[in-house]
Amino acid sequence: MTGQELPARLNSPEAAELFTKLYGQEGAAAGKKRYASLAEALLTDDENNFPRGRFPETAGDLRLFTAAGRTELGGNHTDHNRGRVLAASIQLDQAAVAAPRRDSRIFFRSTGYPDVIVDLTDASGRPDLAPKEHEKGTTEALIRGIAADFTARGAAVQGFTVNADSTVLPGSGLSSSAAVEVLFGRIIDNLYNGGSCDSLEIAQIGQKAENAYFGKPCGLMDQTACAFGGAVAIDFANPARPLVQQVDADLSAAGYALCVVNTRGSHADLTPDYAAIPGEMKAVAAFFGRETLRECTEEAVEENAPAIRQKLGDRALLRALHFFDENQRAADMHAALEKLNRAQSPASKQEAMAAYLQLANESGDSSWELLQNVYSVQNVREQGISVALALTRDFLRSKVSIPGACRVHGGGFAGTIQAYIPISVLENYRSVMNGVFGPGSVTVLRIRPIGAEELRL
Repeated sequence: MTGQELPARLNSPEAAELFTKLYGQEGAAAGKKRYASLAEALLTDDENNFPRGRFPETAGDLRLFTAAGRTELGGNHTDHNRGRVLAASIQLDQAAVAAPRRDSRIFFRSTGYPDVIVDLTDASGRPDLAPKEHEKGTTEALIRGIAADFTARGAAVQGFTVNADSTVLPGSGLSSSAAVEVLFGRIIDNLYNGGSCDSLEIAQIGQKAENAYFGKPCGLMDQTACAFGGAVAIDFANPARPLVQQVDADLSAAGYALCVVNTRGSHADLTPDYAAIPGEMKAVAAFFGRETLRECTEEAVEENAPAIRQKLGDRALLRALHFFDENQRAADMHAALEKLNRAQSPASKQEAMAAYLQLANESGDSSWELLQNVYSVQNVREQGISVALALTRDFLRSKVSIPGACRVHGGGFAGTIQAYIPISVLENYRSVMNGVFGPGSVTVLRIRPIGAEELRL
């Protein structure tokens, strides 16, 4: 659409329904304004605007895209050992206005971040898609890696301009990097390949770029949850083609606010802590001649506990035991959500929700006690995650007459916890957490049905 057409389309009844799905009734108007502002900046002839001018080759052809952040509901540190997870896309997202170009350059601006320019060809005009050492750990690496994967698949790739804005909190475990990856995948696929890739393929392209170009050996959960939309139960037994099942999850209808609490801990120097978890789990699998724990049994691990302790240490054994329990628990949480959706009477809904919350609490307990990813043993003075969990447990025990839950969120060691707080006491909880971790520590999440998609108005 052209810039002149956009205001009318943003104010159509169809747009109102779409933006309500994305951001809820309370956020729909702000969402429309956000996209309008991004488009206006992209088309403004201003020497301070990036990129400068209207780019005549685009003829004002604007396309709107979104890519959701995600929250992990169950399955803490199971995906890298081919386990099960339960995750969901959320209302915090990457919003983007994109315009196709006729050259090989990709221009990317995201509010508050440095501008990014990537040329997919070298000075002689040949494709320049190989990983570059100096780009590791950068957005440039992700863009080049995603373009390279599309090219390897025989898809068309060309330049484009993007003006974007992210509300996915960085360092919060809500997968801001995965949201960027699936955003670029969806833009390339829709601009130049007719939207031929399904959500899983978009996720896999993003993961490959993060692994091979960005330099981070991540699993596939983050990209999958960001790409699909809604709550998703993912089984990674077959890593080449994981089983993804979407499930409704309207927690507010059950009387709960799904929150993340930012403890504002530093993620610096935590790479060894993160790497040790899959490393130790896979070391236990290797004890049995296997690659991952999904190929082993809990019974075999327990029978060989003395030998595993002697060879690999107690923490590796405990983390393996966490994997087996958490892997089953993710499946049980999926089943509990399905039961909640089928429940007809208030009593049956309450029973199903209570069962789900119990599993969420068990997940948190296991991560704290067995997985041991709530604080780093390298810095025992900083235990913000532990403090947030302890205070939330106390709040739910002493202030609330109905159940709630809390658990570590994402990778752990620093960052955020997840809490299910009855809506009736949400403001009280917010006050307690803000008093310890500072104003704005609590963010209420809304599970939304749209993951990474083009918004067709």
